[in-house]
Amino acid sequence: MTELTVRPMTAADDSAWDAFVAICPQATFFHRAGWKKIIEEAFGHRTHFLLAENAQGIQGILPLAEIRHFYFGHALSSLPFCVYGGIAALSPEATRQLDQAAQDLAVRLKVDHLEYRQRHSLHLDWPRKELYVTFRRDIDPDLEQNMKNIPRKQRAMVRSGIKNGLVSEIDDTVHRFYQVFADNMLRHGTPTFSYHYFALLKSTFGQDCEVLSVLKDQQVVSSVLTFYFRDEVLPYYAGDTLAARNLAANDFKYWELLRRSCEGGYRVFDYGRSKLGTGSYHFKKNWGFEPTPLHYEYRLYGAAEVPDQNPLNPKYQFFIKAWRHLPMPVANWLGPQLVKYLG
Repeated sequence: MTELTVRPMTAADDSAWDAFVAICPQATFFHRAGWKKIIEEAFGHRTHFLLAENAQGIQGILPLAEIRHFYFGHALSSLPFCVYGGIAALSPEATRQLDQAAQDLAVRLKVDHLEYRQRHSLHLDWPRKELYVTFRRDIDPDLEQNMKNIPRKQRAMVRSGIKNGLVSEIDDTVHRFYQVFADNMLRHGTPTFSYHYFALLKSTFGQDCEVLSVLKDQQVVSSVLTFYFRDEVLPYYAGDTLAARNLAANDFKYWELLRRSCEGGYRVFDYGRSKLGTGSYHFKKNWGFEPTPLHYEYRLYGAAEVPDQNPLNPKYQFFIKAWRHLPMPVANWLGPQLVKYLG
């Protein structure tokens, strides 16, 4: 094998980077080159996308982004705002060199910690956050079998949504989605992302980023923004109105996405990340999906412990309760200023 070198990705590497992502078994949708632009333009963070190459071309990649905040600290992460990340490589040597380059970069930047978000562990000896799981299951080629695979109680909810006259539509923009999503986030006491962020996702990833909205009497009651990667479907951001609950719109929404995905020939439904013991965790379990632990590993430098910036942290409870009382325009303006540091 010819000698490997590690260097930063440039704009000229975009096509080769994404071609590598398409064929590397370890790569995910969140390794795509477009995330560099999104993180820089939507959040204003500095990115460090590294690639290992030899005469045969790219042999490994590691997308990294740097987040610096006076309160939340200074981090180098792969990849903030994404559930998966870390090193995707074709050989142990490419993995080793990218890993070493990331650690060297972390030292030069004087960060508090380096974080890898992975589906498989790389450093068993590093501190880790055992909080998140992912839910993935094969999509059966037979549509009716997919309905049968949903446990009885949730299957009844899907049928209830159908009887309630709900319909689904694919949106050309993120406008209706954002209205529902922002309202949902405010009711949960969580700062929302900017409209610009979702518009960037849609413009950057095109047909691989899709919005499905659920309507009752021509009014949107639920919506989901989904990523498509290879033969996988990844519903990633979703929101519901207050009316959605009595209409069974949430279950109907995911059935419609599953139905459309089956008919489109997709083979894996990735229900996404959830925190252990939360409502979304139990919802996905009730759909018959089994959790698989995610490996979020940390190399600590200036930090004394693994960061804990999630809403389950008791120190954020007062903030969450207060946030729910903000007027929507204020929350939609202030939220993006805060959430960009909570990747």
